[in-house]
Amino acid sequence: MATALITGSARGIGAAVALRLAKDGYNIALNDISEAMFENNTIIEDIKAQGVECEKFICDVSSFEQVEKTVKEIKERFGSIDVLVNNAGITRDGLMARMSEEQYDTVIAVNQKSVFNMCKFVGNIMMRQKSGRIINLASVAGVYGNPGQINYSASKGAIIAMTKTVAKELGSRGVTCNAVAPGFIKTPMTDKLTDEQKNMMLGQIAMKRFGEVSDIAGVISFLASKDAGYVTGQVIEISGGIMM
Repeated sequence: MATALITGSARGIGAAVALRLAKDGYNIALNDISEAMFENNTIIEDIKAQGVECEKFICDVSSFEQVEKTVKEIKERFGSIDVLVNNAGITRDGLMARMSEEQYDTVIAVNQKSVFNMCKFVGNIMMRQKSGRIINLASVAGVYGNPGQINYSASKGAIIAMTKTVAKELGSRGVTCNAVAPGFIKTPMTDKLTDEQKNMMLGQIAMKRFGEVSDIAGVISFLASKDAGYVTGQVIEISGGIMM
């Protein structure tokens, strides 16, 4: 049975993607930064209820050394890594003039460096297998920019460029690499926004509603499937028509 690794998957979009891929028949390697992320959380039980295997791996994906060790453990546990979903991400918002170096560097490390770390070590496994699917979580902020998010926008814009590069480097070995760029999706991260911020964003969305995590999971399910075998280097916006 094939295995999918999803980073930042204790909750939110990552958990929804993990559950959807479990329903598609993949064994699931969950990842998050601490055990605390899995407390009061039924994601492991929910996945196992789909008749597949599931195990969590605690790892700071911004750490090159930790990712190398964790990917090796996942490969030994499941035998293969067939799908990689780079979902882990954080925000440390603030206007550029007031943003600290720590705010900028932390977001770049977690959001962008993690993608390099994972693509490098999982990509090596997929090249030897001569098959694999890599799906990166970008954002509309990486496409259009967003005031107060120069760090987040920079990290997500870089992920788009990295996606295209990885697609070109690994394509000849049967490995595809694509990105999805969500718009405003209802998650614990976006719940922190004020009503004023939410209403402002709603006014820019053609469909006049916010997205659900299932909207993201469905597209990722397609990109991980055999039907997407000739799709690579693409960025699929999942935003309800924001800023069209």
